[in-house]
Amino acid sequence: MYDITAVIPVREGSRRLKNKNVAPFAGTNLLLNKIEQLKKVSYIKRIVVSSDSDMMLKMAESAGALTHKRAPEYCDEKTKTFGEVVRHIAENVAGEDILWATCTSPLVFPRTYTRAIEEYYPALEKGYDSLVSFEIIKRFLWNEKGPMNYELGLKHVPSQELPNLYIVTDGILLAPRRKMIEWSYFHGHNPYKFIIDKRTAVDIDDGLDLAIARAWLDMDESVSQIEPFSRGAL
Repeated sequence: MYDITAVIPVREGSRRLKNKNVAPFAGTNLLLNKIEQLKKVSYIKRIVVSSDSDMMLKMAESAGALTHKRAPEYCDEKTKTFGEVVRHIAENVAGEDILWATCTSPLVFPRTYTRAIEEYYPALEKGYDSLVSFEIIKRFLWNEKGPMNYELGLKHVPSQELPNLYIVTDGILLAPRRKMIEWSYFHGHNPYKFIIDKRTAVDIDDGLDLAIARAWLDMDESVSQIEPFSRGAL
């Protein structure tokens, strides 16, 4: 049986959207929604909510999750680096593997977590060191010097023919717990690319993102183009 700990990191402060982690969603709120999603994934042994907020920790306990109380310096985004925060959390939970599952990715459903876990262990055997969810984008990009991934004029190509670019979605980050501690990060340099569709990849950072997630919650899944990009690159 897998020894996977799902970690939901939440904190009290939010700069762009007040009380973001407990914003109303799907008849409940983002934190409780994520706990309930993870409880439906049979491979997950334990769910831990890591936070500085007593209110959120009590909410997590009432929903059947374990809790990790973080000191303020691990939540203020100033005193400790992000890597120190990841390491601190990994050092204070149990389990062989950690699934970093943010509640601000509310459209990652149990079946997607299940599929990711089922692809994770074969990926490790093939030499990958972790699993990261990515969204593929094919857009015309510029930097200060001009086009980055295409050429102007006669060599211009349709967007479908552009090379793949990848956005780390932060919806699913899965790696051995001891490696997270060693790296001070939640994935390594050679992650397995677990490709998800645009709907699943939505990440709530502000009010507009929240509105989009709510609008897409009950969307007909046939509209979501998951099949062409449903597998990684084993």
